[in-house]
Amino acid sequence: MSTPIPHLVIVGNGMVGHRLTEQLRQHAGPDALRLTVISEESRLAYDRVHLSSHLDDPRPNLSLATDAGYREAGVTVVTGRADAVNLSGKTVQIAGWTLAYDALVFATGSFPFVPPVPGRDASGCFVYRTLDDLDAIREAARGASSGAVIGGGLLGLEAAGALRKLGLETHVVEFAPHLMPAQLDAEGGAALRRTIEGMGIGVHLGKSTRQVSVDEEGRVTGLDFEGGTRLDSDLVVFSAGIRPRDDLARAAGLSVGERGGIRIDDACRTSDPHVYAVGECALHDGRVYGLVAPGYQMAKVAAVNVLRDLGVLDAPPAHFRGADLSTRLKLLGVEVGSFGDAKGVTPGARSVSLSDNVRGTYSKVVVSEDGRVLGGLLVGDTARYADLLDLTLSGTPLSVPPETLIVPPPTGGTVTASSDALLCSCENVRASAICSAIGGGARDVASLKKCTGAGTGCGGCVPSLHGLLQTELRRLGETVTTHLCEHYPYSRQELFDLIRVRGYTTWDEVLSAHGAGLGCEICKPAVGSILASLHNELVVAPQHAPLQDTNDAFLANIQKNGTYSVVPRIPGGEVTAEGLIAIGAVARQFGLYCKITGGQRIDLLGAHRDDLPAIWEQLIAAGFESGHAYGKSLRTVKSCVGSTWCRYGVQDSTSLAVRLELRYRGLRSPHKLKSGVSGCTRECAEARSKDFGIIATERGWNVYVGGNGGVTPRHALLLASDLSEDEVVTLLDRYLMFYVRTADRLQRTSTWLEQLDGGLDYLRAVIIDDRLGLCAELDAEMARHVGTYRDEWVAAVQDPAIRARFRTFVNSGARDDGVQWVDERGQIRPADQPHFYPLPMSGGD
Repeated sequence: MSTPIPHLVIVGNGMVGHRLTEQLRQHAGPDALRLTVISEESRLAYDRVHLSSHLDDPRPNLSLATDAGYREAGVTVVTGRADAVNLSGKTVQIAGWTLAYDALVFATGSFPFVPPVPGRDASGCFVYRTLDDLDAIREAARGASSGAVIGGGLLGLEAAGALRKLGLETHVVEFAPHLMPAQLDAEGGAALRRTIEGMGIGVHLGKSTRQVSVDEEGRVTGLDFEGGTRLDSDLVVFSAGIRPRDDLARAAGLSVGERGGIRIDDACRTSDPHVYAVGECALHDGRVYGLVAPGYQMAKVAAVNVLRDLGVLDAPPAHFRGADLSTRLKLLGVEVGSFGDAKGVTPGARSVSLSDNVRGTYSKVVVSEDGRVLGGLLVGDTARYADLLDLTLSGTPLSVPPETLIVPPPTGGTVTASSDALLCSCENVRASAICSAIGGGARDVASLKKCTGAGTGCGGCVPSLHGLLQTELRRLGETVTTHLCEHYPYSRQELFDLIRVRGYTTWDEVLSAHGAGLGCEICKPAVGSILASLHNELVVAPQHAPLQDTNDAFLANIQKNGTYSVVPRIPGGEVTAEGLIAIGAVARQFGLYCKITGGQRIDLLGAHRDDLPAIWEQLIAAGFESGHAYGKSLRTVKSCVGSTWCRYGVQDSTSLAVRLELRYRGLRSPHKLKSGVSGCTRECAEARSKDFGIIATERGWNVYVGGNGGVTPRHALLLASDLSEDEVVTLLDRYLMFYVRTADRLQRTSTWLEQLDGGLDYLRAVIIDDRLGLCAELDAEMARHVGTYRDEWVAAVQDPAIRARFRTFVNSGARDDGVQWVDERGQIRPADQPHFYPLPMSGGD
């Protein structure tokens, strides 16, 4: 008589429930175990981590499972909600019929917490949990203009991003005094707030919602706060946290926690020896884990122990000892990382932090008294996340000062195999495992994901995977891909040529013809820059605005406190008395801080976003135009007074500087460009520290290229000597257009020239000797740029639709009341000036 095949029932088919089926089938085939999954949703398991992408157009396929795949694996799916569990009879009731089990696993997940405020059930109120929820929000957004999210945590910011995608004026309301209070400290939350507000999203902190106000027809009209203030809104999304779904287990008589959650032991077993629980419904050692990585660890442990108990697997027992709550993710395009004791609550803990207000980042590392890393925070740049998490988990004593751990790594820096860093915390994959997979034949990120599991959770480690893949392939002597990103199998240069040759003018055309998926924060600005370089169209035009970074989106540099800088162009540093008076009048009227920059112009700081059009209207009337201090484009052409005034000058450097700046203004390029013109070899304009510099001689002008200041200063190299002004212009036209055509994304001219095969000699051969026959094309491209240039701010202030984008609140003329100032040396500065370790940084004018 044959032994019956044991039957395992899984209640729930979310990400963790699906991972459990995969783990079970790895250990036991369909002939050894009957496996039934109860799926409450009509859809099979899908990726909730990237739920917001469901609102993209076209919609991505978020499915983790298919009917055919489950059938092939011998998994039976029952659709519907389980009604009851009989522990003594070992049965599950669903839709009027009974399923008998030998073992049962709860993977029921969690449900959104909706605060008990009046009006929460009104038409226009939603939660943010399932694809059906997002479909309902999408439908409601068609008749709405604004939306508010109650909750400023992980899910709340995801929901805010969704509303923003749908074109709504978006607000985030958080009861705590800063965003992401569970993960970030006050300064990290403030850094995140500044960046998010720079995207045009309103942030309202320390707000307790008294009620959701509704109209006579029961539709949402806004939120009323304690204290009498109000926020108008057509749509409300509750995203104030989650609660474990333990109602079915509680009714069956399983032990649950006082605040919810099915109690499990280290084997993921509940109070019934034949029942297990995994994921967000499970309570282990007094804690419910709301992240996918701990759920995956539970699934792995439960799979082994269930199969052991059923007699299917002969293996040692597995144990779940708790999980690290560290997380790295991207919210609204902003990188955020939190690991270990991020808030420094361990007795004796000390912390070092760095607020980089140029790059818009915040970093913090917490160390113990004996010099071990306990945890930390990263906002805006998580490149060091894997290394810092590895130090935290290993407890390795530091051999370097802790402040060096949060210095941004050099551009292009990658993790090396020798460090064996923890690359993927979700799947606990180290660099050595990635290198082994590469040695075994994996040649792209998709293959690495498949064979190691890295990058299949939150996805935050994918850039590190890509960097390590390139490093290892170079070490193995193989060709390394230069693909822009996973959405475009081309380098920036190749993509530039495709767009140029085929005449594409929009993102949709490029993506449809040569891309895949929906694009990302790498390829969208890159394609936007290429289109701007080729066609010189307004970057905030409707077809281009979604591609722009925060600064380009509002044609101004966002500052640390959420205000903006205004930098009118002052070609060659030359300005009339009337121009100075006009700038002063604008600064006085709008209360702006004035600073003479290193590029010989005037920076007006502290402008509120809604004031920007009015400020520029006055500056334009006075004869000024955009200085493009916010763009990857020409910033300034610095100059001395030259032979016009100086007794040492041998050429008119100011006139040439003005000519060059007006010629190359607005030229969008892979990185910012700076220049200088010196009237003699005393070099007062510091021309040899610029991307292109010109120095006067008795016989004409010497042209230097490929210099820069910053963290790694480089002297520019002599390209040509003793040229006339017209020859200088022709040579620079070709140099700049060849750089724009061939450089990588965010590559300075110095690095581009160093990596150019053949270096300076090759550059001379191309743009002087015309070895490639490109000079006529390069000349024509620059002529087209010069002929089609128009000031972006002139176009912006003349277009009512663009001007409307600068309002802080669509239904009110009020400005942001969260900006505070203090007086310093007769001018204003932000009141929340942070203290940080001074480090050399690149940026500014």
